[in-house]
Amino acid sequence: MESLTEQAPAAPKMGRVMRPWIQSWPSEERIGTPIDSTDTPSWQARRSIPALAVGAAICLAASMITVPRTVLATASNVQQRNMTTMPYPLMDSSMLMSYPGPTSKMTNILYGLNTLMLTGFLGMVAVMVYAPKQFSIVMNRLAPQLPSERIVEVEKAVERIKPVNCTCQDRGKAITADQEEASQGYIGNKHPPSSMEECIKLHEEKRAHELNDSELVEMTLRGIIPFHALEKTLADTTRAVRIRRAVVSRTPGVHRESTLEGSLLPFEDYDFGRVFGSCAENVIGYMPIPVGVAGPIIIDGVSVFLPMSTTEGALIASTSRGAKALNGGGGVTTVVTGNGMTRAPVVSFQDVRRAGAAKDFIDSPEGQEVVKKAFDSTSRFGRLQRVTTKLAGSSLYMRFKATTGDAMGMNMISKGVQEALTVLSRDCGFSDMNIVSLSGNFCTDKKPAPINWIDGRGKGIVAEATVPKEIVEGTLKCTVDALCKLNISKNLVGSALAGSVGGNNAHAANMVAAIFLATGQDPAQVIGSANCMTLMEP
Repeated sequence: MESLTEQAPAAPKMGRVMRPWIQSWPSEERIGTPIDSTDTPSWQARRSIPALAVGAAICLAASMITVPRTVLATASNVQQRNMTTMPYPLMDSSMLMSYPGPTSKMTNILYGLNTLMLTGFLGMVAVMVYAPKQFSIVMNRLAPQLPSERIVEVEKAVERIKPVNCTCQDRGKAITADQEEASQGYIGNKHPPSSMEECIKLHEEKRAHELNDSELVEMTLRGIIPFHALEKTLADTTRAVRIRRAVVSRTPGVHRESTLEGSLLPFEDYDFGRVFGSCAENVIGYMPIPVGVAGPIIIDGVSVFLPMSTTEGALIASTSRGAKALNGGGGVTTVVTGNGMTRAPVVSFQDVRRAGAAKDFIDSPEGQEVVKKAFDSTSRFGRLQRVTTKLAGSSLYMRFKATTGDAMGMNMISKGVQEALTVLSRDCGFSDMNIVSLSGNFCTDKKPAPINWIDGRGKGIVAEATVPKEIVEGTLKCTVDALCKLNISKNLVGSALAGSVGGNNAHAANMVAAIFLATGQDPAQVIGSANCMTLMEP
């Protein structure tokens, strides 16, 4: 349907005055309704005849009240009437006193003009009050070509939306024409089922992919097709994502999700097969994030670019400027000071005595050897370094720390911990040990903790660089003394006043998060990986 407003010619000037008032009336007369024989200008004029008749009657009544006074005054030729008692909107009192009386020719003309103005105004009000809808339509015919931007958008939306009947229950669902066209991908020459029973039968026969989109949405809303199993049911990951978006949009009682089906969140041209069953569930699309590179920067004699994914303007540019300054002094030298991922299960015993006995055994060289052997047997790369224990009542916390090769290794280390606990319970005389949790937060994972800042979790690194004075002044636009004082006041003293743990830096988390996103790492680990201290010496 092509919008009426897009076909209309240029507007007359009068239409610009009336258009804002006309737009306030209900839109069903104007938007999305075909023009029929009762919606023509001549028909609308005939519909306005009763309103005009009422206006004319009011004009006549007003004339009968006001005009006789003028006629009688003229016929009687009375010269002594008090001029100041008569309302003359077009004249002030000084003008009235200059005329001989109401029988003068000028007075009669002015009084008649007042009468016509009053009756005309009353007639217009009558038309607008008695039949405002007819009046608005007549005026709309005079200026149909000046709609507001909002009405243009609504008309275009009506053009895009196409009502589609769901054959499952004869209930219409409004989906876009493009979606409905894409949903008609039936297998062979099969026609869409005509009842919910046939839909269910096809689903039970593992032929749900033969249903159209409307039927699949209805069945998912009813719970017949599991919301999380659309990919498995349809064997088409992209179509499953499209159906899920529609289900989310149409689920009753869900707040502010009705726009997902037509949102700009992309979902096409993406290989969701690599996502399903691997790294995300209940997928409704993907979020493209820009990826840039900072640098190059020289690290241990090797020049590299740093991939960074971010939506924060100037982050990559400022990182590149810092890399340029560091390269001016020969680059960065690094030393790895620690390497070990942690996992800390919590177990419980009937009393403190039994928990203490388990702690003593694990802390002993013999216990450490038993636990290490059990742990290392589960992986080619995972190697236990040590186990640290803490006792809290009858609960025992054991912090396993191990190397995991090139992987972060949380699954690897969890598997080793599980085997070590099994050996302790089965072979070391602690069968009364109850495993409360494989992770007791003594690790600790994805949370700020002094133990990670002090003992380390993952790789600990110290980096050093020397930046010449002329590079500081030319690239960083400041002096060496000012930069050192700033670092003490902000990164050291300011962070100490805030009680920061591992936060003695300007914004290390910004760069770590951007690199993690660009390389597919877990962004939640930024909370520990961004712990660092910046020191400067002149």
